[in-house]
Formats: sequence, C-alpha cells, structure tokens
Amino acid sequence: MKLFSEQRKALATIVGVLLFSMILASCGSSANNPTPGSGNTPAAGNSNGKGCMKVGVLLPETASSARWDSKDKPLLTQDITAALPGAAVDYANAQGSSDTQLSQAEADLTKGDCILVVGAHDSQAAAAIVAKAKQQGVPVIAYDRLIQSKDLNFYVSFDNVRVGELQGQYIVDHHKKGDHVAMINGSQTDNNALLFKQGAVSKLQPLFDSGELKKVYDTFTPDWNNDTARTEMDQALTQNGNNIQIAYVANDGMANSVVASLKAQHLNKKVPVTGQDATVAGIQNILTGDQAMTVYKAITKEAQATANLVAAISKGQDTTSLVNGQTKTSDGTSIPSVLEVPVAVDKTNVATTVIADGFVTKADVCQGLPAGTGGVC
Repeated sequence: MKLFSEQRKALATIVGVLLFSMILASCGSSANNPTPGSGNTPAAGNSNGKGCMKVGVLLPETASSARWDSKDKPLLTQDITAALPGAAVDYANAQGSSDTQLSQAEADLTKGDCILVVGAHDSQAAAAIVAKAKQQGVPVIAYDRLIQSKDLNFYVSFDNVRVGELQGQYIVDHHKKGDHVAMINGSQTDNNALLFKQGAVSKLQPLFDSGELKKVYDTFTPDWNNDTARTEMDQALTQNGNNIQIAYVANDGMANSVVASLKAQHLNKKVPVTGQDATVAGIQNILTGDQAMTVYKAITKEAQATANLVAAISKGQDTTSLVNGQTKTSDGTSIPSVLEVPVAVDKTNVATTVIADGFVTKADVCQGLPAGTGGVC
C-alpha cells in the first residue's frame, strides 16, 4: 500500500509539472502575438506584421493615370526592399475592378503575405480587404486613397483637401468676372475625389455665391475614365453653346481629354484647364498652353513613408514618430496617417519643381515639342 501511495504522489507531481508547462507556453504564445493598433484581436498564430518579410502591394488601375505602374510600383518595391532587406514584394494591379482587387488580396493572404499596402480602387469596397486581413492578423496600410474601415491600421497619402485648394486658388487668381466654370471631378467611389472637390469648392464657392463666377456644369467621372471625361466636356460645351471660360478638371489624364474636346471647338489655349499628378502629358500640355496648371505630388515621399511604416511594423518598432496626423473615416474613426504636402505647378515653375526633382525629365516633356516651348524646351 505504501508503494502504491508513493506511485500516486509521483504521478500527481508529473501531471502538475506538465500542466504548469502548458500554461507557461500559452502565456508565451500570447506575448508574441500583440494586437493591432486598432485594438482588435488577431487570428491565432499571427503576429500582426511583426517579423513579416512578405508584403503585398495592391494598386487600383492604369487606365486613368500612368503613375500607378510607372511611378508607384517601382518606387514601392525599391523602397520596401531597401528599408527591410530580404523582404519580398508581391505586386498586383486591379485594372479598375474592385472584385479583382479583393481576389488579389485574398491570393496574397493565402500565399502568406503578412502586411498589405492597398491603393484602393473603391474606398468603400476595399473595406472587405481590411476585414479579411484582420481575420488573419495582417495589418493594412491604405496607400494614397483612404479605405473606409475602422479596422484600417495606417493611411499614407497627401493632404488631398489641399490639392483641391491649390486647383481652386489657381482659378481664383486667374479668372475674369462672369466666367462660366465647368467642373469635371474624379470618381465618386474614390474618397480622394471627394476631398479634391471639397478643397476646390472651398475656394470657388464664395465667387459662385457672389456671381463673380458662374458654375454651369458639375459632374463626377466614374473610375476617373478619360474617355468619359471627354464625353462630359463635350456635353458641357453643347449644353452651354461653348460659353465656358474655365474647366476645373481633377487630374491630368482627364484634363488631356478635356483639352481634346476644347481643340475640337478651337477653344484650347483660350480656356484654362486644371489638373493633377504632374504627368509627362500634363506637363507637355502646360508648356504648350493647352493646360494651365497641375498639382505635383512627390510620389517618392509617399512611397518612402509607406516603406518606413512597413519596416517599423515588421521590426516591432514604435510608429509614433513616423505619422504626422490623423484622418477620420466616414464613421469617425481616427486612422494614424502620414500626409505629404502637394505643390501647384504651372509654366512658371515647371523647371524648378518636377524637372529639378527628377520626377519627370526635360527630355521626356520636350519630346516632340519645338525648341523654346514654354521657356523650357
């Protein structure tokens, strides 16, 4: 009986040690899986980007602007791999489809990408990407365009209200009393387009209210489609008997289409056209006098800020010093943000801004233009 009693005591001791070891292991697992910045609990086994070396980069399209594939893609790939040596970048472009972008995100998550950088095609639809990433404890950085999700981790872009203010202020500074204004805005499903218009209207509305300017046409352009912008400007001219003196246009791609519409009516160079993105075509139009201005957004800074966040998340570092503001989603959630400063560009400062910065080259913008064009070529 004594021997049997001692065996039971020994067995109890072993079971106790095993249970204690399991408790310690569980605690250790929890400590290695911190919750995201939004406070949501991650999926089991994921560390919310810590130690991540596979980054998914998802951009929206190529049809409306050349920037996404020609600027953003190479810069993001270069900067992320430089900031986080050894990291692999999976790149995909949705080509204007929210469903495609969601499928691309799901594929990235399946492949084990543990940080996502998303330039949303649709600010609302992309919330589904954030939701799926959250289920796996994968942080999402909204790139250039805000995603309307309370679970979004970071947002990197420009002060987009300021972009619109620069466009609107240019019109304020260069109008004549009684000028008729057509407004060709971006896509209503892109939060940036709403902010651009908000900024522009903040400058123009006092002049509309006083009668100094008259708004005769105002529309959003689905998917920022350049061909649609041409149709819209054709309609604006037809509806107003060509009596339009200013064209507010949200970006350079659509501005080029608006210029084509004006050329068909022999109104180019007579009607100031705004733009944005400082594309080669946009700068060429400025030098020839067909477009009045654009807004230069140094994508190099945007991509670098994104890479810095990716590296900090992977290394488990504090990101407080990297962000410079907060951006509210539609439900009022504040998202930690990095917002860069846009710059207005017209014929007077093309050489000292976009060319001096190497954003575009003199050779590219002067290709096919006569010597001396715009005082630059």
